[in-house]
Amino acid sequence: MGARLFAWLQYLLPQHAISRLVGWLGRREQPWLRTVLVRGFMRLFPVEMSEAAEPDPLAYPSFNAFFTRALRPDARPMPETPEALACPVDGRVSQCMEVEDGQLFQAKGFRYDLDRLLGGAAPDALRCGSFATLYLAPYDYHRIHAPAAGRLVEMRYLPGALFSVNGATVSAVPRLFARNERVACLFETEFGPMAVVLVGALNVGSIATTWAGEVAPGPDRQAAFWRYPQEGPGSVNLERGAELGRFNFGSTVIVILPQGGPRFAPAISAGRKVRLGETLAS
Repeated sequence: MGARLFAWLQYLLPQHAISRLVGWLGRREQPWLRTVLVRGFMRLFPVEMSEAAEPDPLAYPSFNAFFTRALRPDARPMPETPEALACPVDGRVSQCMEVEDGQLFQAKGFRYDLDRLLGGAAPDALRCGSFATLYLAPYDYHRIHAPAAGRLVEMRYLPGALFSVNGATVSAVPRLFARNERVACLFETEFGPMAVVLVGALNVGSIATTWAGEVAPGPDRQAAFWRYPQEGPGSVNLERGAELGRFNFGSTVIVILPQGGPRFAPAISAGRKVRLGETLAS
């Protein structure tokens, strides 16, 4: 009952207005405001600064710069096996299982459509592939990295709601990940197509990628699609572990792998805490 009440209250909130305000405050570079926000956040959450490239939380010009801080280059080595896929984020596994005839499992009683999640027809190999849903808590590292080397084929910005993506809301709001604002990135890899979906949430000020900058929220919140050439100007190729994008506040990443491709590691199971760079699949 508590989870349902929490979810229903979010239907009544001005989700986008609240998120814009939080994003605006997070970008202000007034030292006093930065200090108040950073110190307040660190009192609420167990923030780990020892792996940050800049370990002093008050050395950042704004709260947002602190929140999206980079790690030291040696902080998260990639898997030793060259063909292994790397976990793209710090977070917790919400779900990890097969895609069943184009449907993904969200929570007990809830599934959602792969095509709707991606904002268009999914590659056939993904329709019976496998997926992992990775939840980033507010205190986690908030940059997203490429699980495998690949060429970006298409990016899709899908406007939508901004429900919270915590466990209570995921278990109460139908098709949550396919209705929230999101950025879907479709890659071609040596093992076939791979999708990495960055899902927005309440208080997520924006979603940015390394090749396009801030993508969400988009102008007038209209859906947008970008195709990328195989080579030459405008092409985007990422090595495993390269930075892919970032959330300006916490949210969720969904990685979808093709049928017959790499299998998620047994350790990537629901409820497990994961870290950037550990083996995701092989």
